Amino acid sequence: MWSVKDVYYISGSTGILAANYGQALICQFPGITFNEKTFPFINSVAQAKETMQKILEYAGGRRPLVFTSLVDPQIRDIFDSTEVEFIDIFEHRLTYLENILECKALRIAGSSRQTDAVVLKERVEAIHFCLEHDDGLKTHQYNQADVIILGVSRSGKTPVSVYLATQTGLKAANFPLTSEYLQTYILPNNILGNRMKMIGLTTSPQFLSNIREKRYPGSKYSSLATCREEIKQAEQIYQRYKIPWLLSTGQSIEEVATQIIQKLNLATIKRFA
Repeated sequence: MWSVKDVYYISGSTGILAANYGQALICQFPGITFNEKTFPFINSVAQAKETMQKILEYAGGRRPLVFTSLVDPQIRDIFDSTEVEFIDIFEHRLTYLENILECKALRIAGSSRQTDAVVLKERVEAIHFCLEHDDGLKTHQYNQADVIILGVSRSGKTPVSVYLATQTGLKAANFPLTSEYLQTYILPNNILGNRMKMIGLTTSPQFLSNIREKRYPGSKYSSLATCREEIKQAEQIYQRYKIPWLLSTGQSIEEVATQIIQKLNLATIKRFA
């Protein structure tokens, strides 16, 4: 088994797609150390030959992995060498789709960029909305939100909201369940009109206590008893108003965000390729 392997991502555009594809695969081999490098905007045969020469000089015969999203066959073929492990993430799939759809693919590097101006505008608007509606701000504008995340303090509302905005283009607001709501089990009327957009977050008392302890060590706020009581109260609020909720303990921000999208059946704008 290899202990170290060099990995190169080659693209006629940003290289993000090739890198995402490759990283999704190599992460399944945690026992190997991967040295990764991206070569973006390779748009000529000359550039391709120069890049390939650099790769082979550094490889020293060790056959690095080369992931490519190149669509120009002349440029792509420069990297299709027996001296590397060549992985084309497009070619066979594009040909397969062409046959199914009975239509020729564009095969233009970065063709998805044609719609990027619209996508970027929507994403920027989502980010601005998220920041302006963080932690219970501007609840009177919640009707403009795609999703409203509820939870006790430090339960992960803000990072999940930011992820949804930056990565999926969803306008995410978040509302803190403070003591005035936890003790009465009542949510304010001005946000209940958007109940169908709401989802709650909960976590384990121990995890919440550990997070709070880092910020306010030795405080009642971070005590296990307080965390246990607040979580119990929050879950009772979710049950009272029939708000779906997720247990975030042991899950990444990406995993929680994906589950929110699934539970609320949200439509997202396309990710950058």
